[in-house]
Amino acid sequence: MIKKIVITALLGTSFLTSSLLAKDKIFVVERESNSVAVIEDGLPRNHMEHMHNMNHGVMKFYKNDGYLISRDGYIIRFDPRTEKKLSEYKTSKSAIGFVIADNYVAVANYDDKSVDILSRDLKPLQKLKTGSRNVGIKIYKNYLVFSEMDNDTIAVYKDENKGKKEPHFVLYKEFKDVGTMPFDALIDGNKYINGFFNSPWLGELNLDTMKYKKIPLELGERQPVLKVPHFGFWSVSNSKVFIPAVGDNKVFVFTPDFKFIKSIQTEGMPVFTALSPDKKYLVVTFSGKKFPVIQIIDTKTLKIIKRFEFNGKVLHVRWSQNKPYLYVSVNDANKIAVLNTNGWWLKREIFTIKKPSGIFIYDIKEEK
Repeated sequence: MIKKIVITALLGTSFLTSSLLAKDKIFVVERESNSVAVIEDGLPRNHMEHMHNMNHGVMKFYKNDGYLISRDGYIIRFDPRTEKKLSEYKTSKSAIGFVIADNYVAVANYDDKSVDILSRDLKPLQKLKTGSRNVGIKIYKNYLVFSEMDNDTIAVYKDENKGKKEPHFVLYKEFKDVGTMPFDALIDGNKYINGFFNSPWLGELNLDTMKYKKIPLELGERQPVLKVPHFGFWSVSNSKVFIPAVGDNKVFVFTPDFKFIKSIQTEGMPVFTALSPDKKYLVVTFSGKKFPVIQIIDTKTLKIIKRFEFNGKVLHVRWSQNKPYLYVSVNDANKIAVLNTNGWWLKREIFTIKKPSGIFIYDIKEEK
């Protein structure tokens, strides 16, 4: 059931000069309420309810489909235009990540130590049993790649049907002893790059040559990790790769071929490193005592140029693709802060969002 608050929608403006106008429709995970808030035109318009355990809810959009996984192992398909739930399927007791292709959805599970392959309308097709919690799931051509946290392994599965019909995955290659406890990964072109809890390096797997190498990190004295850093895809630009350190107050900077440039000393232990759409700025969020703080880094000078502190823990950030805005999820204050990135000032605060965490943006496009 979805509880409607307001059904009026206004046409947005954008900076696009094409025949399409675009505006942000913002979906915010309400961490403790089994719900998702919907924000349009700077106002909360709706709350999608009964979305299961949203403690670590993750959402993605693929064309006109929205998908969401819950902490308790459900994947939900919904229409982001109408905000209606279309179908759901429980893959396990705990799901952590997923990817979407034209003809399937793949869900990485923690609890039953498997990866589920589903149709786009969430009918079960295949279960890959790994004997491990699975993280860092990505797609490259007709490969499905993920890291097995408990086995210290990167697994590459190949779709024998090559995307022509329902997929059928078989194990193509395994890379053992890649590092201790892989926890997340990003994909950049043909490179699958993962990080580790207990190894002082990054792993880089070339998915064309299937060669693996270790990239050393200059870590200082390790601190207890309170919140797992996330790589995502935001940290890769044309000229630099930004990687949050695990257990150290640093962001590492590399060239795209992973030659070390420098480490940037930060105020706390980084969790997210998110690039602006124009790649000029990097926002860094933290855990522990520095939860309420974000820092902005100039990606050309690699200097910290701005700092903001909020009245609660910052659990997520998201750059607008259409406007000069940075959306900040302030969990304890039940609000989304909106920063104007042209002058770096607080433009507005959006309230009545219940314990917000993840922020996800669906672009609404309208003809002129």
